[in-house]
Amino acid sequence: QVQLVESGGGLVQPGGSLRLSCTTSGSLFSMYLMGWYRQAPGNQRELVAGISSSGRTSYADSVKGRFTISRDNPKNTVYLQMNSLKVEDTAVYYCNAHRLTTGDNHWGQGTQVTVSS
Repeated sequence: QVQLVESGGGLVQPGGSLRLSCTTSGSLFSMYLMGWYRQAPGNQRELVAGISSSGRTSYADSVKGRFTISRDNPKNTVYLQMNSLKVEDTAVYYCNAHRLTTGDNHWGQGTQVTVSS
C-alpha cells in the first residue's frame, strides 16, 4: 500500500511563498503520475499541478507563472513551490499518486495553506 505524507503548509501573507512536500512509501514512485490538488471550503477538489514520470508538467490557469511542481525520484518526493500567494489560494492541498498502467490511485491526508494578512 502506497502512503503519501504532505508537509509544508501554514499561514502566509499575500505575496508570500510556501513549499509543499509529499513523500511516498514504496519503490515505484518513478512510475507514478504525481499531482497536487486543493479544496477550499464549499468548493470541489481541483487539480493545481501535475508532473509525469518523465517530468512533463501541467498547471491550472489560476496558478501558472506562480507555482512550480517538481519531483525527486530517488527521494520519492514531489514538491510544489508556491510564490506570489493570493488569498484565493487558501485551501487544503492534497498530494495524489496515480499509475496509468494499473489504475492505482492514492491520496495524502492534506495540508492546510492559509493566505491572509
